[in-house]
Amino acid sequence: MQAAQDVRLGGRPTRTQFEFTLQDANLDELNEWAPKILAKMQTLPELRDVATDQQTKGTTLQLKINRDTASRYGIQPQLIDDTLYDAFGQRQVTQYFTQLNSYHVILEILPELQGNFDTLDKLYIKSPTTGDQVPLSTFATWTSVPVRPLSISHQGQFPAITISFNLAQNAALGQATDAVQKAMAELGTPATLSSSFQGTAQAFQQSLGTVPLLIMAALVVVYLILGILYESYIHPLTILSTLPSAGVGALAILMAFGYDFSLIALIGIILLIGIVKKNGIMMVDFAISAERDEHLTPEQSIRKAALLRFRPIMMTTMAALLGGVPLMLGTGTGSEIRQPLGYAMVGGLIVSQALTLFTTPVVYLYLDELSNAFSNWGRSKGDDDGQLAEHGAVKQAAE
Repeated sequence: MQAAQDVRLGGRPTRTQFEFTLQDANLDELNEWAPKILAKMQTLPELRDVATDQQTKGTTLQLKINRDTASRYGIQPQLIDDTLYDAFGQRQVTQYFTQLNSYHVILEILPELQGNFDTLDKLYIKSPTTGDQVPLSTFATWTSVPVRPLSISHQGQFPAITISFNLAQNAALGQATDAVQKAMAELGTPATLSSSFQGTAQAFQQSLGTVPLLIMAALVVVYLILGILYESYIHPLTILSTLPSAGVGALAILMAFGYDFSLIALIGIILLIGIVKKNGIMMVDFAISAERDEHLTPEQSIRKAALLRFRPIMMTTMAALLGGVPLMLGTGTGSEIRQPLGYAMVGGLIVSQALTLFTTPVVYLYLDELSNAFSNWGRSKGDDDGQLAEHGAVKQAAE
């Protein structure tokens, strides 16, 4: 039985998760360089289970059937063909399904016997007329022919060879792709030989350029909304200062438990942008209101906000954190997809909660001083310009 992976992001059907494809218009050059690249990739510590679909050394036999002898046993050519296919053709006899995957049941002889010519001497066919097991050698002879390629794969219009691989333990996909590209540069492959990642690895490379833009777009939108809400250019930065600790916590817990920074983990970090900044919003909103309505100093207002908003901050954080625990610890169908999301949420919330209660008041005071400094500088510059204008007007009147 062989497990069949039914959900894939493009690429060729392989036994491993990631693919790296080589293409060349010259088939001989492609067959020459593919084993060298395969050997180099097998030495990379970031990869394991490195294999290729190159099949240039196929063993071929020419089978001659004595139809008269076979007919005396009631054996037809179709029965011979079916028997050989059952032995060497990997016939799929059935398929059964589970909640997580599907499995193909394959009929074949032992793999170690498939490349041995003597196996045909041990192959028997049941006679439909007598019911006896008749050796294949009774009515058939075979001879070997020169080695020839079993198959030549193509991608587009050119011959292609796909090298498949899995990731080594604690190795990230980004590290693996960088290592493969570095190995290709060290080998000095000819210009006519092109290479590219396919399937899941290709989707990962394409997403690398969009992830920073996605996070930056989220931060810009948050800054604009908070700036409009508080009518300030400075205080939205106080709220956004809570996000780095959440990102550090999420990445740290993913690394500690051996999870890659996948798309699901990225979704968890984007969720943290909305969840974690509510700590800063609760304190900053209360402090600004206290300054405006109660005429408190910045130190008094942020201290009062930290004391009075501590309880709702803890309540909302614990509610979000406990909501992520089932995702982190859950088992069953699809749990391997949900767990990185849970780990990113829980790790980010724990670290941000431990730090932002102390860092947010400090950042608030420093940015408030910075805002006052800019205001005083702008006010003094305006006064100087006014005095110069007044002095010029007096001088002009005197003349």
